[in-house]
Amino acid sequence: MKTNFHQHKVLTGFACSLVMLSTVGTSQGAFAHGYLEVPPSRALLCQRGENKNCGGAQYEPQSTGETFQGFPNGAGGAPLQGPVDGKIASGGNPLFSALDAQSATRWNLTELRDRNIAFQWQYTAAHPATRHEYFITRDDWKPNEPLKRASFDSTPFCTVEGAHQLPEAGAKHHCVIPDSKSGHHVLLAVWTVGDTDNAFYDPADVNILAEAALPGGWLPVGSIAPAAPLLVGDKVKARAFSAAGENAEYSVEIGIDHAEEGRPENWSFKLADAINRAHTLVRAGIRDEQGDITPIKGINKLYAQQETGVSRYEVQLQMQEDPDASMTISSLQPEYVLDKGRVDMTFTVSTNRRMNLEATLFDEKNKPVGVVTQAVGEGSSGLSMAVRSAPGAHTLTLVGTTADGRTTRQETRQVPLTGEGAGIEYDFVFPEGISDYAAGTKVLQPKTDEVFQCKPFPASGYCKQYSPSANGYEPGVGAHWHMAWEKL
Repeated sequence: MKTNFHQHKVLTGFACSLVMLSTVGTSQGAFAHGYLEVPPSRALLCQRGENKNCGGAQYEPQSTGETFQGFPNGAGGAPLQGPVDGKIASGGNPLFSALDAQSATRWNLTELRDRNIAFQWQYTAAHPATRHEYFITRDDWKPNEPLKRASFDSTPFCTVEGAHQLPEAGAKHHCVIPDSKSGHHVLLAVWTVGDTDNAFYDPADVNILAEAALPGGWLPVGSIAPAAPLLVGDKVKARAFSAAGENAEYSVEIGIDHAEEGRPENWSFKLADAINRAHTLVRAGIRDEQGDITPIKGINKLYAQQETGVSRYEVQLQMQEDPDASMTISSLQPEYVLDKGRVDMTFTVSTNRRMNLEATLFDEKNKPVGVVTQAVGEGSSGLSMAVRSAPGAHTLTLVGTTADGRTTRQETRQVPLTGEGAGIEYDFVFPEGISDYAAGTKVLQPKTDEVFQCKPFPASGYCKQYSPSANGYEPGVGAHWHMAWEKL
């Protein structure tokens, strides 16, 4: 039995908001597009999944950081042009504001082991370039403060003139990173467009390890970054690798023997200390003014002598399941009554750990008709799920994963839905199941509360053409939706 839904108009204000956002995006992003590919920009690493919680940047790395020309003082010396302090990475576009977050640990760092660097851009809509400039943060910059003009050296360390010509795909800009720069820095790549008033400001987060060898012949080969808290019985292993693969001789493992050792800064210290006790040609810690490398309760860097053959380390956590973690559905109504195919299904869950919950309701054909995700603490928590379905037997599955990711619990319950079904059948709630859309597929558009049917071949091919940044064929919403869909 297909799901039914009654037609009525809702969310008018939301639709208007979409139009306004679309207008704002067009005013800033209609000119040229591109991003720094080598080394990868902050936004590109969002798209690759190496940076997290990036907002819209993960879908459009080519559109981030676009704003007026002029850095650091504005085009022609105009002080009010160019990027706004604190919004350099986003270009002031609220869709990309997550990129403006800044701390010593917020972004993945790309290691640079050579001061000779070849910058390379990827142009998705190339326009003539006035120039490409490369800035770097000052020696005394504050990594836990928002990026400002004053965070960077006032002059670029490298400039490549564009002569108002279209930049060549794959072209490399050969530059040299200043000798004074080492460790954590932000490179700001600026592409000034030649036929508009705009420029692209693309930051890349780097860890400069450019020395061939540190004093004493020590080569940097990685770091021990304290991450998740551990429990008694867990293990941590520093795995050494050479050109031939894993090097067991220089790999070191520790176990967590008591609760205090499980704190991230403490197990990092214990592992670094164990490496130093086991080997003389590999060291872990921080170098002091005398050149000694000693462990700290924090991020410990790893160094090796060339004769070891060790080129890098990986830190591996071996985490045991938490046997005492529990989760149960503690309150569920005997039945839920549909009103024109809808019901807000509420129930209570009890947990004894902080958990990330995902509850899904399936109809008789195992099609999901409602889902809710929620992070909860210890104790009882109420969940509310918006359900669109028809009367009949349903199955509720609840999956809970502890906040540390080590343990998962699941509970399944049978739930009857009674009451009134809806008037129009549909197969999916858009964009769920989009890979299965074909001629005749009926979808509910939640933005307009309307049902649309995919047109016959060859127009049916457009029904699958959708992404958050390219929604021209989205039913009832996209500019070209009529080419793919019929409204029922």
